[in-house]
Amino acid sequence: MAAINLNPKDRFAGGQTSIRRPREFMYFSFDDKHELHPFSDESISYYYPPGLGTPGSQERLGNLNVGFETFIQRDDTIDEHLDGLLDTLQVYEEKLWEQSKAGSIKLEDVRVRTDVVTWRGMMTKILTALFDDFNEFEMNATSYQDTIFIEENKAAKVEHRNQDHSRPRRRDETPQELMQYWGYKFEALSVLRKPWAEATREEIEDRNSTIVNNNAQFCSIVRTGIGQTSLIIAGEVDAVLGGRPDKADGIIPWVELKTSQELKPNDHKDLLKFERKMLRFWAQSFLLGVPTIAVGFRTPNGHLTRIQELQTQKLPQMVKNSTGAWDGNMCINFTAAFLEVLKATVKGPGVWLLKRRKGEPVIRITKIEDSGTGNILKPSFKAHRERLRAAEIAAALGGTEQHSS
Repeated sequence: MAAINLNPKDRFAGGQTSIRRPREFMYFSFDDKHELHPFSDESISYYYPPGLGTPGSQERLGNLNVGFETFIQRDDTIDEHLDGLLDTLQVYEEKLWEQSKAGSIKLEDVRVRTDVVTWRGMMTKILTALFDDFNEFEMNATSYQDTIFIEENKAAKVEHRNQDHSRPRRRDETPQELMQYWGYKFEALSVLRKPWAEATREEIEDRNSTIVNNNAQFCSIVRTGIGQTSLIIAGEVDAVLGGRPDKADGIIPWVELKTSQELKPNDHKDLLKFERKMLRFWAQSFLLGVPTIAVGFRTPNGHLTRIQELQTQKLPQMVKNSTGAWDGNMCINFTAAFLEVLKATVKGPGVWLLKRRKGEPVIRITKIEDSGTGNILKPSFKAHRERLRAAEIAAALGGTEQHSS
């Protein structure tokens, strides 16, 4: 077993960890039935916020409760592991494999090499761990062909959520399910399913009556790096501002959509609570290279009051100049240190559990299976990688290259 302590925090202060700017190189869509479409942008959304400043719009567009009874919600208890990410990665490598047969690239460049592959949500939990004392999690990790694959421990998450839902609720407490819906409703009010120039006036003005369905998702997959660790991270992006450039070499104008309760004026405690919440906003956007965060402020009963657009790269300095609730540089330094421990621990066959208990300043990495890769990797992905590995060996020995299918 290995463990990394979060305290004392100041040992992660100072210094400058190298960061590789996230660059998208793959993407995929889940449609309205949550069926996967690798390299499809059919579920991409376009940012076009509701017009809160127009007469009557506060009532017409600002009530986040509207449509809750017709909400089509994805079954979040289903364990999807890394399937969507791995299926897309397999398609990507198979395309490169075909190119290698045509002689346009080398076979040795087909297999995507990186230290870690995971979802954005897992890395967010690590990046925020230093300053989020309520952050508890369980993840599964395995090493395969010199890469560590990390997934969420879905069973543990569902158990924690069921325990939370079973506790007695205060009479004035808003149900968690309704508060989660407010976030999806805000997204529905703030995006179009096609570029603004192609959208009809009816499509723009009738978003309040659209049935909210969270099955559809557009996910970006990026190459990035923190310290000496290279990563491939996949995560959902809420919307794009204007349009997605044909070439993803530069910064894509993604927009992350969030909701938060309206701040009480001149209330330091309220400001501190919000800026602690901003830690997660920043981490999620930083990891995927999302430049803009649009926060929809709401009343306690779910009425949208205003929208504030924040620049991801400016959030750490903004918090530093205000409450000092967290330090982005320290978060990055800690994450780099954690990843070094992870690489030194998760080696060879087997499955490891990455666990942090609420309130405990330590993350433990424990081996729970001595062989195999658990359910983290799809059999079809492993079969693809074994075929590719066999082809690499054959080519190195001067034999005949094996086919990709």
